[in-house]
Amino acid sequence: MKYKIGIGYDLHRLVKRRALVLGGVEVPFGKGLLGHSDGDCLIHAVIDALLGGMGLPDIGRTFPDTDPKLEGCRSTDLLKDTAARLKKHKAAVVNIDAVIIAQEPKLAPYIDNMKGVLASALGVAAKDIGLKAKTNEGVGDIGRGRAIAAWAVVLLKK
Repeated sequence: MKYKIGIGYDLHRLVKRRALVLGGVEVPFGKGLLGHSDGDCLIHAVIDALLGGMGLPDIGRTFPDTDPKLEGCRSTDLLKDTAARLKKHKAAVVNIDAVIIAQEPKLAPYIDNMKGVLASALGVAAKDIGLKAKTNEGVGDIGRGRAIAAWAVVLLKK
């Protein structure tokens, strides 16, 4: 058995008149993430980590923002597509560890739901997903409430 590690990162600007979707969960807030899809930076970071761990093209090449069929799509659908690619390459998730960096809103009440959505989409147990939410201590665009970012690391077995 071979093990592979992947790392992913994503950042989206916060804008008015959009729903805030993180980890496939709609979080009540006055702004949402700007993007061609629903802008879910957590799922995008996880997808990039999964694709990278398999040595496949990144999320921008796999799901380009120039594809009109993907405009406004749910990132959970992209994650399910990525899970199918894992299966095709005979790879499976061992575990995921991720962090969301957002000055606000407070995300702790939504973490378990996010883990459940990720686990369901990938066919793994929620206990195999680590997820934390951190602030940026008022520093930079994230700290000023202009953006939200996420990092993800995955361990795959092949």
